[in-house]
Order: sequence, then structure tokens, then C-alpha cells
Amino acid sequence: MAKGTIKKVAGPLVIAEGMRDANMYDVVRVSKNHLIGEIIEMHGDQASIQVYEETAGLGPGEPVESTGMPLSVELGPGLISSIYDGIQRPLNEIMRVANSNSLQRGIDVPALDPEKKWTFTPSVEVGSQVTGGDIIGTVKETAVVTQKIMVPPNISGKITEIKSGDFTVHETVAVVNTADGPKEIAMAQKWPVRVGRPYEKKLPPSMPLVTGQRVIDTFFPIAKGGVASVPGPFGSGKTVIQHQLAKWAEADIVVYIGCGERGNEMTDVLNEFPALKDPKTGYSLMERTVLIANTSDMPVAAREASIYTGITIAEYFRDMGYSVALMADSTSRWAEALREMSGRLQEMPGEEGYPAYLGSRLAQFYERAGMVNTLGSSERIGSLSVIGAVSPPGGDISEPVSQATLRIVKVFWGLDSALAYKRHFPAINWLTSYSLYIDNIGGWFKDTIDEKWLEDRQKMMTLLNEEAQLNEIVQMVGMDALSPSDRLKMEAARSIREDFLHQNSFDAIDTYTPLEKQFDMMELVVGFYEKSQDALSQGASIKDILNMAVREKIGRFKYVKPEDIKKEFQTISDSLEAEITEILRREDRIDG
Repeated sequence: MAKGTIKKVAGPLVIAEGMRDANMYDVVRVSKNHLIGEIIEMHGDQASIQVYEETAGLGPGEPVESTGMPLSVELGPGLISSIYDGIQRPLNEIMRVANSNSLQRGIDVPALDPEKKWTFTPSVEVGSQVTGGDIIGTVKETAVVTQKIMVPPNISGKITEIKSGDFTVHETVAVVNTADGPKEIAMAQKWPVRVGRPYEKKLPPSMPLVTGQRVIDTFFPIAKGGVASVPGPFGSGKTVIQHQLAKWAEADIVVYIGCGERGNEMTDVLNEFPALKDPKTGYSLMERTVLIANTSDMPVAAREASIYTGITIAEYFRDMGYSVALMADSTSRWAEALREMSGRLQEMPGEEGYPAYLGSRLAQFYERAGMVNTLGSSERIGSLSVIGAVSPPGGDISEPVSQATLRIVKVFWGLDSALAYKRHFPAINWLTSYSLYIDNIGGWFKDTIDEKWLEDRQKMMTLLNEEAQLNEIVQMVGMDALSPSDRLKMEAARSIREDFLHQNSFDAIDTYTPLEKQFDMMELVVGFYEKSQDALSQGASIKDILNMAVREKIGRFKYVKPEDIKKEFQTISDSLEAEITEILRREDRIDG
């Protein structure tokens, strides 16, 4: 192992000399306090080290020692329900060991409890031929998650020994006879965070990640294994949307990364997630969640590590065949950390001082998402969907981080502070947002829900776009200047906004809308507009149409209980038909 001494300290960057035998991205221990760092640049025998802990008080001449290993995470039973910092140190355990609420420098606590015993149930027998990625047994990790113990990717051969019973994560549970001799397999394995875990084949997106949020599922869906960006100014609801997705998205496992966010936001997550009841299982949401807490007052360098730590843990569960949703809040803080380290390394700056390689680093992160055929002799499909929040200063998405992100992701949920201030949740602007997955997954909606799904969606989006154009006229000359047909468009668009897109996350029914109900809601809103348009063409009064009692029933349909949906839908449809008929009859009597 390479040993050297500190030459210079510049904030989180430490320059060490005498490190000729070290390698790029080696983890090092800095000073007598054994602070954790990582080599990010080598020049001869000088190593530039980004230190993941507070460097105050360090000075020249203090020892630096390389571990000879890249920054890695420990993967195995015990991950679920854990709360880690950016370099996978368990915060609850640190608090117990240090007897303090503050992170102490140099503290070294194992990521997985080395003493806790887990019940291992084998799923293969002695003599079985296994290859990398094969499942050799299971562990019931929580009430809702069964962890599958896999053969490490680089091992294949014949099982010569397999055990059953209670073991710690580091005890041998199986022995595989490989071409290089016998290899012992424990329940835990290590993996370098900067290297994506291997898979057999990446699959094209073919189905949506259903979230129950109408503006997302209907207008701007994300595919399973897809990537989405949620940019928006302070207070527009980025964190709230990610909480909703963590709770309701069709994912078996949730990995939530608080990357450089304010401490109070992370505190909300730490307090709320254990208390939230998972609607799918009835247990605490933490029973299928891994939290990585890295707040803005923690060392800047650890923000980069937290992003890689989180996505490596997510890939591990993807490899088991699970659907995993990763929330990163927010990648802007990570980019700011890259900017600071780049400046201290005296690299040539790019736009607004960000490093020139900002786009490629973001791409390396997002491209690790996807739906894949996992490694192993039996076919398993796992998916990793990534939703990254972006915090552009002042909500200006023309800044470098937002633009670099938009060049990579396929879904853009643009948050609007004006909508947020009106208490319109989710505050996703329907005029600026988009999803490029529609062409890939549109067929799924037509086959699974209804043939008219895409047609109704397009009609609603057209009405909203026409409303935006008519608004300019209204602001200049007033609503009375509009023709009856245009007034009907404005009212139909208002119904889409208030009755369909607006969602009450505090209401037990409205917080989550199944796709079938979303389609029924579309049918009612579009049906009102089309039937009213026909009535107008037959001479009906716009005033009578806008005063129909059925409009209130359409607005309240989102609060209908699941068991009453079909009955209420039919009742409202009949009422709409009856009221339109009555209006036309009245017009005929007046004409007569």
C-alpha cells in the first residue's frame, strides 16, 4: 500500500506526495484521524485527493495511506431500511457508537452489521452448475422484501457446498468449484461505485412506470427503466413530487438520495418515510426503502460519492429482478461540488465555471438506468428508473446543469412557481413539459387500458394549448369578446386543469389515481366538450351549457371511491346526455 505525506490542503482537496505506487480512484486514509478520501488526479508521485470529511486542522507532513482499493459499497442483507451518509456509513450506528448526534471525523463503522445473523434459505443443491448472477438462496430482509443472494458476476462453476440456517453477512454460505479453484461465497459482496454492475442485455422501454399522478401518467409518462428530470425553482414542489413518487410509483424498492439538500428537507424525509404507511403492503414505507442522507452542511466532496453509492445499491436490487426507483434530490448540488473540486484542481472552466466534463459525468450517471435482462442462467428482468431533481438558480433552466440534463433525459417535468403559489399540485407546467417515451409505450396504454387513451390525451393537450393562445386575447379585450365556441374551449380547458390535472395529495382517494380511473376522467372531460360543441352547433346557448349541473359532478368524480367508479361514471354520462338533450329541447321550444 502506498504511503505518503500531505503537501498542501485546500478545503476538501488535499495534495499528497510520495504516492507513486497509488492508483486513480484509490480510497486513502488521510492524517492520524484516518479521514476517508479518494484520489482523483495523479501527477508523478503527487496525488490530488478529495476528502469526504471536514479537513480543518490538517497540515503539511501528516501521513496519507492508500488502501489500494477503489471506493466501494457493501451489498447484502441489511441495506433495506438503512439510513447512510454519502459514503455508506450507517448514520444510526454512528450515532450509537459516537454517542453523539454529530458526525465525528475518521469514524469507521461497517455498512452492514457484521454480527447480525440472517436466515439463509438455499435455492440450489450441491452439484448444481452456477454462473455469475445466479440466485443461490434467499433472505427475508423485511416484511415486504426478500433479498436474493446472487453469485458474484466473475464467478462460475459447480456448487460443492451449500448451507442452510442463520449466518452473518460475511460467513460462507456456499462454495463454488471454479476453473481457478474453490471460491467461498458469503451473503455480502463489495462493488466499486464508479463501475456499473453488468447485465446480459438492455431492453427497449415498453411499459410505463405507473405513478398514480395524473399529469405524469396521462400527459408525460416515464417508462420503466427510464430517466426523468424535475427542474424547478425553490418552493415549486420538487421534493414533494419525489415523495409522492417514492410512495406510489410501481416500484418494489426505493432508493432516495438527498444530495446536498438543506438539512430541514432531509429531516422531513427521515421523519416522514418511517411514519408513512406503504399503501401497497400496509407496512412502513421504510420496509422497502434505502435512504442516503447527504445535506448541504456536510463536506462538499461527499455529494459526488452519494450519487454513485445510491445508484450502485439500486443496481444491486435491479439485478435480483426487482423494479427499482431512484430519486436524486438534487443533481444541481452534485454539479456544484464538481465545480468546486474542478476549480481547486485549476482545471480549465466551462460555462459558468462548471467543468467542461459536466455533461459526460451526468450522462454516466443517468445511463446506468434501464430495463435489463440480468446476468444468470435463468431469465430475469429488472428495471432501474431514475428521477433526478434539478435546482436551477431562480428557476432559469437555461443554466448549464439543466441544459446538460435535458440533453440526456427523455422526460422533462418542468415545475412552475406560479402554479405552486396557486396551490396547484403537482405544479408541472403542461405547456413546457414533455415525454419522449410516448411513441414507445403508447401501444401499452392502448392494449392495456383502452384504444382511445392516446386520442383523448391528444384532445386534452390540444385544448390546453388553445387556451394559452386565447388567454392572450382575453387579457387584452376580455372574455366577452370571445365567440361561444372559444368560450367553450376556455371552460373545457379550465375543467382539464382543475378537475383532472389538479390532484390533492392529502386526500386518501385523490392522492393516487389508477389508470382505469384516469381514463374515465378523460372520457368525462372530453365528452363534456364534444357534446357541448355539438349542442352549440345546433343553436344551444353557451350560457345554458356552462350552467349545466353535471359540471360539478364531473369536477367531483376524482373523489369517487374505487368501488363506485363504474356506477358513478355511468350516472354522470347519462346526466350529461340528459342535460344536453333538455337544453336543445328548450331551444327548439323557444324557436317554435
